[in-house]
Order: sequence, then structure tokens, then C-alpha cells
Amino acid sequence: MIATITLNPSLDKAVNVDGLVLEETNRGSNYMRYPGGKGINVSRVIHELGGETVAYGFIGGFDGDILMSLLRQQGVPHDFTEIKGEIRSNFIITDLNINAQTRIDAPGPHISPEEMESLKNKLRNLKPRPQYAVMAGSVPPGIPSDIYREFIIYARKQGIKTVLDADGKWLKEGIKAVPDIVKPNVHEAEQLLGIQLKDEEAIMAAVAKLIEMGIEIVAISRGKDGMIIANREVMLNLIPPRVEVDSTVGAGDSTIAGLVLKLSSGANLIEAARLAVAAGTAATLTPGTELCHRSDVDRILPLVAVRKL
Repeated sequence: MIATITLNPSLDKAVNVDGLVLEETNRGSNYMRYPGGKGINVSRVIHELGGETVAYGFIGGFDGDILMSLLRQQGVPHDFTEIKGEIRSNFIITDLNINAQTRIDAPGPHISPEEMESLKNKLRNLKPRPQYAVMAGSVPPGIPSDIYREFIIYARKQGIKTVLDADGKWLKEGIKAVPDIVKPNVHEAEQLLGIQLKDEEAIMAAVAKLIEMGIEIVAISRGKDGMIIANREVMLNLIPPRVEVDSTVGAGDSTIAGLVLKLSSGANLIEAARLAVAAGTAATLTPGTELCHRSDVDRILPLVAVRKL
């Protein structure tokens, strides 16, 4: 079983427009709502691909009720900690005329010390005990920047492998606890290491540097150009097939879901990385944060190219 932790969940609201015009009334179409937040997205994809998962994190307000209702409709198990505040809404606006997407993310509600302690108590003794705990996404106001480091320590004491997918100060602080897996994108890795990653050779060096820190598996995602991933035995470059992209939101979360799901079944790194890239690519075929469909993942999987570096 794979647990996910989402400190800053969202109700994602997606709409299409035919030519976004500033300071004008824009008529939208195809309005949809999705459960959001990186960890929740990972749980949704794991469930879609047939794995077992439980989504943990904070929930509150009317939008929180809608989010849980949507998860129930999808059959995704969850065990949230209630808060007094309202979870955030994120807005995804797709301009169909130029095939461009704009995303507006809210900061999230303030979390009180009592609410934080309630979640910590739950995470100190996870039942059922998962094989992996995925800690992902931004952190709302009121929570210290080293929170993921603390959570990684909780998980390690329970014998749970950890996955960290964050950026900025949360990644920089969390990585000090040496999670088992990290998956920054190129920009996030540049921020973390304070260097520019202009080409494949530079990315390979960055992956190797993070492996030397004691992290078991390091992946740096490159969008449509795929992913470079390594452990201490092998480094791989995975290239997805070219597809017609609808939305890139949630592609990284789908990638993590595929990777961890396959690893949890005992697969080797090559098999896990191929499923990761197939899931991430499949997610770009759907609108908003609909994420990947299993049928698309199965179709794309044999088309993912793997090269040992």
C-alpha cells in the first residue's frame, strides 16, 4: 500500500475559453472540477492503475466537502484531518485559440498548531502501514519549512520508504532527512543545487550528486523530453513518444505514481521508470487535472524508449 500526504489540497476548477481577453468578460466552456493537490493526484493515479493507496492531509470547508465527494465517486480511499479553514481553489484556464494554459494557484488556509499536531499524531503511527509514503506539494501558511524533513523521520522510524516531491525551501529542507526517492523537474533541481542544467550531461551530474547524498533513487523530469533517473547501479534516459497534449497539469504526479507503484511490486528500476514515463505522458492527453487513464498508459508503455547512460 502507498500512502500520500497532501498538506495543501485544492479543488481544481478548469475551464476553456476561445481567446482569453484581459479586462473583458470571457465566456467559458467545458467547466470541470477535480480533486487537487500533488499527493492526492498521486493517490488518484495509483488507484486508476489498480494499486492500493490512502490519501492523508488536511481538509476543510465547502470545497473540501466537494473534494471528498469527488474522491468517493472515484473510489479513492482517504483519511483526512479536518481543519477550520477552507481549502484552496486552483484555476486552470485553457485558451483553445492558441493552445496555451494559464494556472492560478491560491496559497491555502492557515493551519493552526492544534490542527498540525492532529495530523502529526496520525502520521506517527500509520495504519495500515504502507510500503511507501509520498510527501508532495506546497505547504500552506502556518507550517514551518522543515515539515517534510520531520515527516520523513516519522516514516523511517516505522520502516516506511519515503518519496519527496516539493520545490523551493520545502525541498531544500526536506532533502536533509535523505528521503528514498526524489523527483524534481529541471527548474526545481537548478534551484536546489544552485547550478544551471543546460544539457543532458549537466543533468546526469546533478542526479549523481544527489545519489551521493544517500538518496536511493533520483529522477529529474524533463517534460516532453522525458526523464533521467538513477540509483547506485544504473542511470537511465527515458524518452516518451510524441503525443498531442491537452493539459500538462498533474503529469509529474502521474509520473511519481507509476514509479512508486511499480517499485512497490518488486520491479526493477527500468520497469518502474518506463511505467512512470508512460503514466506521465498519458496524463497530458486529458483535460485539466483529469490525470491519466489506464488504457492510455497501457498503450503508451511499449512506446517509451530506454537508454542506459
